[in-house]
Amino acid sequence: MPREDVGDLLAFVAVARERSFTRASGKLGVSQSALSHTISRFEQRIGVRLLTRTTRSVVPTEAGDRLLRNVGPRLDEVEAELASVTSMREKPAGTIRITTADHAANTILIPKLGRVIPKYPDVKVEIVVDYGLTDIVTSRYDAGVRLGEQVARGMIAIPISPEMRMAAVASPAYFEKYEPPKKPQDLTKHCCINIRLPTSGGVYVWEFEKRNRELKVRVEGQLTVNGIDECISAALAGFGIAFVLEDTIVEHVSDGSLGRVLEDWTPPFSGYHLYYPSRRQASPAFSLVVDALRYRP
Repeated sequence: MPREDVGDLLAFVAVARERSFTRASGKLGVSQSALSHTISRFEQRIGVRLLTRTTRSVVPTEAGDRLLRNVGPRLDEVEAELASVTSMREKPAGTIRITTADHAANTILIPKLGRVIPKYPDVKVEIVVDYGLTDIVTSRYDAGVRLGEQVARGMIAIPISPEMRMAAVASPAYFEKYEPPKKPQDLTKHCCINIRLPTSGGVYVWEFEKRNRELKVRVEGQLTVNGIDECISAALAGFGIAFVLEDTIVEHVSDGSLGRVLEDWTPPFSGYHLYYPSRRQASPAFSLVVDALRYRP
């Protein structure tokens, strides 16, 4: 195979997978115009249009889709073999890409990696904050971080945090106006701060459990946000009751700026896990990152 065909195929697979010249050029480290020129030259040379371009999207044609299905996995195999050979180096080196939510990134990944990674200058870690349940294989991440119950089947999952709890909280000023709820059903009479889930676009339904009895409550309120920090700020401002991870409001509860309710209805649940495909070849760099993040009680 001519050397130029290999480069053109890599360019085509990147664009076809990303459905975007902009994102593909960023991944390949080339300009968008150069990438567009490469694809056009490749199509002209083989005499087949591979991509349908519009002002809003880039979609593979029938021929392009066939090429992507058959060639893409083979290029991945070549890349994996090269990574495997590189991993034979004794000194950890390479870039590890991890997708996670900002809470886990700020409270677990960055603090733990900050104690280890600076000792290995040839190891780089790219942390991508994404609230969606990203497919780490197709998106070409080395690993992902999610709550244990959200990890897809067939993945190796390593605990990186202790168990976690949710907490229902509100400001003292709010509870001066309204009687604190005694049971989850009482929340329907309160003004609550909703969180819109990035994964589905829907509003989170609050989940409670006591003595193996599970309850889900769809709350109402004047404010809906899509981030934990905004939800806590709203609770501090007196908008109503918020339902957030316990560790995010510890200081506010300690200093009295927030009061907690329904504690007996919020048992611990599985914490954050680092997950990755079982077939992944573990390089020294990846093993280093896994060991640094692993939770040790």
